[in-house]
Amino acid sequence: MEDLFKDKAPDWDAHPIPKAISAGVGAALLRAVQWSPNMEILDFGAGTGLIAAHVAPMVKRLWAVDVSASMLEKLKAKAELADRVETVRQDIMTKPLTRTFDGIVSAMAMHHVQDSKQLFERFYEHVAPGGFVALADLDQEDGSFHPADIEGVYHKGFEREALAELMTQAGFVNPVFETAVTLEKEGREYPVFLVTARKPA
Repeated sequence: MEDLFKDKAPDWDAHPIPKAISAGVGAALLRAVQWSPNMEILDFGAGTGLIAAHVAPMVKRLWAVDVSASMLEKLKAKAELADRVETVRQDIMTKPLTRTFDGIVSAMAMHHVQDSKQLFERFYEHVAPGGFVALADLDQEDGSFHPADIEGVYHKGFEREALAELMTQAGFVNPVFETAVTLEKEGREYPVFLVTARKPA
């Protein structure tokens, strides 16, 4: 697996955009989900653990899944996450995990997956009956958020109604959207949504 974040990982946490995402999405997750200390959670595209830092203290165990070894190394170096987080370098699109979870969280990872329909089908497979997804990403934008020549970005954000339709097609019910944070970059604003939905029990 190619590590597209190898050069970005060392100082990722210091950048204002990841900081803003962590604060805004982290707070939205804590509001939107009824957390339990018995939960085991999958963090898809976990990166350096900025979202895991909010969720891990609320649950029994968090599985941080990412294809970037360099980002996961940064996560593993964080002492406050060591006892609560299991890191897994794996592409679940091509090699699913062999277990299910009480819920899946994700922030700014879905636009890195080319086939969104397959992604939600894969999420559905990884969630136990009655479990949930809580997913954050950019609202549809004009492509100016990322540099034009960047690798591994397949979507210019997402249109909420279209995304809800993909989620319900995969089997999830009651998708609910909120704006978690609005990012500011080069004088422009980019809203980031959080969508929650459940797998029927």
